[in-house]
Amino acid sequence: MTMPAKVIDGKKIAADIRAAIKKEIEDKGLHLKISSVFVGSSDAAEVYIGQKKKACAEVGIGFTVMALPERTTEKALFERIRELNEDKKVTGILVELPLPSHISIAKVSEAIRPNKDLDGMNPANYGKLLVGERCLAPSTPSAVMEILEREEVKLEGTEVTIVSHSNIVGKPLALMLLKKNASLKVAHVYTKDLKAYTREAEVLVTAAGVPNLIKADMVKDGAVVIDVAMNRVDGKLCGDVAFEEVSRKARAITPVPGGVGPVTVSMVLRNTLFAHSMQERNG
Repeated sequence: MTMPAKVIDGKKIAADIRAAIKKEIEDKGLHLKISSVFVGSSDAAEVYIGQKKKACAEVGIGFTVMALPERTTEKALFERIRELNEDKKVTGILVELPLPSHISIAKVSEAIRPNKDLDGMNPANYGKLLVGERCLAPSTPSAVMEILEREEVKLEGTEVTIVSHSNIVGKPLALMLLKKNASLKVAHVYTKDLKAYTREAEVLVTAAGVPNLIKADMVKDGAVVIDVAMNRVDGKLCGDVAFEEVSRKARAITPVPGGVGPVTVSMVLRNTLFAHSMQERNG
């Protein structure tokens, strides 16, 4: 490729989504509230909480943080979640990651009522995603799909590779792409020849958490590259993609920061609207 890649502006996409959400909230006179549960301490989680709080304030969604100490037991956490499940003023619940090692993410996901599960990790929501029903879906893969749609990237029959098989990104994103009839490959830490998976992909999505993992020789000419990862190197944020060299070969690419991250936050807000509609419909 002789032309540099289009750098996809995630901040602009996120702003457009927030504007639409704000208008819907104002037009319908809705009163929505997110409760974020944060156990222990994490600089990354605190930054993400701050971003969500700011976005909520912009669109008119209430946002509260329940901060619990590192020593909090599973039983105590489940009791807090039960209270939020029963609180009719709380539209949606977020349990921030990472959790302390003594707390099971799977059990926490099961504890959150499906129609308040803004992270889309409750098995009931995962099951609906599997069979293609509308549900509260994980925000980061939803953000990837939103970006691809807005960039008018054709997915049907398209060779797509995901570098991640996590429950949060890789697996749910694979389900979303299969629903669009993409031709899909999934690579991960146990993949023996990563380049063989990535170099033929017309759309490459990576969420491995390894700085500069994806080099130019691993990317097909004219590919669309979506970098989900958020790594910190020498105090600066970066993704999995060696941005400068890959951007000279790709057709379009997301930056880090300013790409998938802002759109992910907006997907949390969109999930809140959908959660409200589910709760209204089900009484």
